[in-house]
Amino acid sequence: MKILVTGAAGFIGYHLARKLAKNGHDIVGIDNINDYYDVELKHGRLKELGAFPNIRFEKIDICDAQRLNELFTTEKFDVVMHMAAQAGVRYSLVNPNPYVSSNVQGFLNVLEAARKQAPSHLVYASTSSVYGLNTKTPSSENDMVNQPASLYAATKLTNEHMAHAYGHLYGIPATGLRFFTVYGPWGRPDMALHIFTKSIIEDKPINVFNNGNMQRDFTYIDDIVEGIIRVMDRIPTDIVSAPTAIYNIGNGSPIELMDFVYALEEALGKKAIIQYAPMQEGDVVSTWADCSALKRDTGFQPFTPLSAGIQEFIAWYREFYK
Repeated sequence: MKILVTGAAGFIGYHLARKLAKNGHDIVGIDNINDYYDVELKHGRLKELGAFPNIRFEKIDICDAQRLNELFTTEKFDVVMHMAAQAGVRYSLVNPNPYVSSNVQGFLNVLEAARKQAPSHLVYASTSSVYGLNTKTPSSENDMVNQPASLYAATKLTNEHMAHAYGHLYGIPATGLRFFTVYGPWGRPDMALHIFTKSIIEDKPINVFNNGNMQRDFTYIDDIVEGIIRVMDRIPTDIVSAPTAIYNIGNGSPIELMDFVYALEEALGKKAIIQYAPMQEGDVVSTWADCSALKRDTGFQPFTPLSAGIQEFIAWYREFYK
């Protein structure tokens, strides 16, 4: 199939494009390569993708509706994998505008292009952050999600509503994926694993928020990609109100934050200098995925142990940053 991967220079988009190319699909990747974090990391990912003859990259911003429409008209994609977004809970507190432009207007542009060209399936990235202040665990796709704790979460929840509306009005089959704390090689440098690894290696203190009383459902990137591809092949058609679906993709086994730190210390062979800090605004105490729907419909359940995933990340980190 011919598949569009938006956000191809990003963490998940890179790994997804790579796997799809290995599976024999023709991939067109787009990204605006913004400077939210080190662009050298993004160029490093693109260099890796450049080794595949069936991947072509174009620098396109999803906020540029004209160029996006031209691309859809020319390429006539079979499937659209929309991974592009302005990510990060904390950054949304200090610079909210990119979240609305990229995550709301940009997503609208993708929906409009899909409406005109009618790919067989639109798969898009949502986030576990949509569960917000809901204290029920584990989090299920059927839970109420009306209390987002950050603007980032609010924009991704908006995406889910927009996809449902376009599915209802125009019959666009769309599946949203709520990712839970994705980590692994080529990960974003604003995420805890990257920040902690760098600080421990450089003998600098790490900030452990909420005094360590937090837990996260850490999900290894290869499991995320496998889940995405399994869902790609399951086009929602049996839904009454709209041909849309939502799935959690998480490891299903939350890890205490301090156990995460201990696992990282063991993998690095070095102790962390810990500074305890209060809870950050926009953050939540716990994430925990109920992945029973994913397993029921695709036969897949993420399984990579945290220790194995951390080892893979550190091996990549040492090689990339020398």
